[in-house]
Amino acid sequence: MSNIIGKIKKIGVIGTGTMGNGIAQVFAGIGYDVLMIDIKQEFLDRARTSIDRSLQMMVKKEKITTDDARAVTNRLSMSVNLKDARDCDFVVEAVSENHEIKLDVHKRLGEILRPEVVIGTNTSSISITMLAKASGRPERFIGMHFMNPVPVMKLVEVIRGMDTSDETYRITRELTEKLEKVPVEVNDSPGFVSNRVLLPMLNEAISCIHEGIAGPVEVDNVMKFGMAHPMGPIQLADFIGLDICLAIMNVLYDGFKDSKYRPCPLLVKMVEAGHLGDKTGKGFYTWEKHKVTGVHYNG
Repeated sequence: MSNIIGKIKKIGVIGTGTMGNGIAQVFAGIGYDVLMIDIKQEFLDRARTSIDRSLQMMVKKEKITTDDARAVTNRLSMSVNLKDARDCDFVVEAVSENHEIKLDVHKRLGEILRPEVVIGTNTSSISITMLAKASGRPERFIGMHFMNPVPVMKLVEVIRGMDTSDETYRITRELTEKLEKVPVEVNDSPGFVSNRVLLPMLNEAISCIHEGIAGPVEVDNVMKFGMAHPMGPIQLADFIGLDICLAIMNVLYDGFKDSKYRPCPLLVKMVEAGHLGDKTGKGFYTWEKHKVTGVHYNG
């Protein structure tokens, strides 16, 4: 372990939605003090509730003890002021997958944080090089793409921007391994590897529904029982969020200018209607407490 890793005591997590609160939980779970920052107290309270629920589930499954869960909770602090990140030794940004919002956050972080602090972004598709430039410290900037749900999934894509230094990569890789995750080095490209492979499959599955070839359950059953997928692509799209799926498809389409990445019209229509999946309670399926309760879209 490098000397720099040993000096990292406090982690900042900017944005506390599904990914952010999971990232905060895993860092606190290995002993780091974690400062969770968001724009509204209600978002922070919701994140704290989600983390508590996740920890209680782990206690129930006997993966951790009640004392372990209490210790994790005690390591978490919250703020609605980005300037409070100034005392953090490593920062992971996990705000909405929106160019303008992320660019603004990284410009401000670059001005707030100490020069040696590495900024990681959990973007699922936006250019690392572009965000790095906004931070004013491109050599200390890197992609750190966790998978959902963060406490469970092992993969972290570690994505170099054009100017990311070798030292920044080493620090991030070591930190990822300390989390007991599997870091996979990836170069900056639209969608990286995970979403460049996954999202076109989800988009094509939605196209099968759009064209009347099969319904959501049938498409999912083909992939679950024929291809051994643990979750069908339509259910997975709902779980990720259809708005997120559309945003990533648009990044791929804009980035490569290739028609194979054109978002399915039905995906666009579902997002326009506000039927986003798990997060809104209905997408292609109906959802309650993160579980499918029925089929919502029947063509």
